Amino acid sequence: MSTARANVNPHETAKFDRLAARWWDPDGESRPLHDLNPVRLAYIADRVALSGVQALDVGCGGGLLSEGLARAGAHVTAIDLAPAVLDVARLHLHESGLSVDYRETSAEMLAQELPGRFDVVTCLEMLEHVPDPASVIGACARLLKPGGKLFLSTLNRTPVAFGAAILGAEHLLRLLPRGTHHYAQFLKPSEIAADLRAAGLELDDLSGIAYNPLTRKAWLTPSVAVNYLACASKPA
Repeated sequence: MSTARANVNPHETAKFDRLAARWWDPDGESRPLHDLNPVRLAYIADRVALSGVQALDVGCGGGLLSEGLARAGAHVTAIDLAPAVLDVARLHLHESGLSVDYRETSAEMLAQELPGRFDVVTCLEMLEHVPDPASVIGACARLLKPGGKLFLSTLNRTPVAFGAAILGAEHLLRLLPRGTHHYAQFLKPSEIAADLRAAGLELDDLSGIAYNPLTRKAWLTPSVAVNYLACASKPA
C-alpha cells in the first residue's frame, strides 16, 4: 500500500497541468471529457438522489463533473494534485456561479482527515493515472459513510481499448495529446472488482460507455471492452 503522499506520478500531474488553460474549451484537448460528462453524470444521478448529499470528486481536474454534481444539488468537495488545473477549476466557479470546495490533496490524505464523511464519492478517469489504484479505492471506501456509493470509471486493458483510446484518440484523430494514456495502466473489471472487495465494498453495477468521436455522441452499453463505469456500495 502506498503512503498518502507517495501515490502520485509527478509526470501525470504535470501533464494535466499543461492542459489546464483549455480545460473548459469543449473543442480543446478535453473535448472527450465534455462529450462523456453528461452520460457519466446521468449514470450517477440514476443511482443516487444528489440533492443535499455530501459528494466528493476524486481527481476532479478542471471541475467538469464537480460542477455537474453541484448543479444537481450536491454539496461538493473536489480534490486533485495538479495545482494549475485546480486554479482553473476555482476560476470557473466565477463563471458558473456554483459552489465547490476544491482542495489540493490526495484521497489517502483526505481519508485520514474526513473518514466516513461522504454519501457519494466519484473517481472518474483517474485510476489509470496513479501508481497504486487499489490505494485510491481503499481511501474512497474509508471516505464513504455506511450505505454510501462509490462511482468509478476507467479504461479496460484490452486490444480494442488500446486501439480506441491510444491509436484512435491520440494518434489518428488527435482528440487527446499523445502520451495521455499508457496501456499497461488500464484496468480490467476483474481487477477493479477485487480491489472493491478488498476495501469492503460491494459491486452493484458495471456498464460500458460507447463514444462516437465524429458525432460526439456517448451512451451506455453492455460492453465494457473499452471504457466502463462501476458503482459500488458500502454496507450500511
